[in-house]
Amino acid sequence: MSDRTSSPDRATLKLEVWIVLGLSLGASGVYALVSLIRKATLPGGLREQTATLNASQDDRELFDLVYQVLGIAFALVPVALALYLLSRDPVRERVTHRLGLDRGHLRVDLLSGMGLLALIGLPGLGLYFIGRAFGITAEIIPAPDLTYWWTGVLLIIAAVKNAVLEEVIVIGYLMTRLKQLGWTTAATIVTAAALRGSYHLYQGIGPFFGNFAMGLIFGYFFHRTQRVMPLVIAHALIDIVAFVGYLLLADTLGLT
Repeated sequence: MSDRTSSPDRATLKLEVWIVLGLSLGASGVYALVSLIRKATLPGGLREQTATLNASQDDRELFDLVYQVLGIAFALVPVALALYLLSRDPVRERVTHRLGLDRGHLRVDLLSGMGLLALIGLPGLGLYFIGRAFGITAEIIPAPDLTYWWTGVLLIIAAVKNAVLEEVIVIGYLMTRLKQLGWTTAATIVTAAALRGSYHLYQGIGPFFGNFAMGLIFGYFFHRTQRVMPLVIAHALIDIVAFVGYLLLADTLGLT
């Protein structure tokens, strides 16, 4: 007989959360912290360091493509795990509806996502340049050169992957589990925001605070609406603008 109708105890939930985070963004946060310390202790400090996103994986086109696709696919496995674990909770509602990942409010979700993009995008860009000026942020290279015909397509897919991975796990999964563990709303939102900032530490101190602020806004939005889809849309758009925009405008703006 299925045990779906029984609620897991607190110890089981805590262990589950540690396992999910250890397989995904929690591990990324630890690596990012080590990377920050390493860069900060190099000659010139963070000011002279770079953080390259979406770097090429191989000198040969075919293997570069294969590695990129595999990286995207396997990065989404923890998302599947988190959704599966949430689906085992003794509730009637489907997990996609429970987290607001359904397509039932697509128009509103799109508008909300675009609103969040406007709210976060420009201030985030400003924080980056302030961080660079104060030497607490590494130079971020969002995208490689347009090496192959598929590079731009993969960058868009990578942006969507980042959005799904982070918003489902950090917002949908983690906030749900922390509330089930009896955490207050404020503690849940702040903890999720701190996790979001932690795995961006490899970019410097500035991006940590920028993503922490983004996490507070996203966490509060989810608390009020119980919908992750607008956050996925906003996050994907932010990354697409950063990745593809850099790819198209880096030479024009003298960023390379």
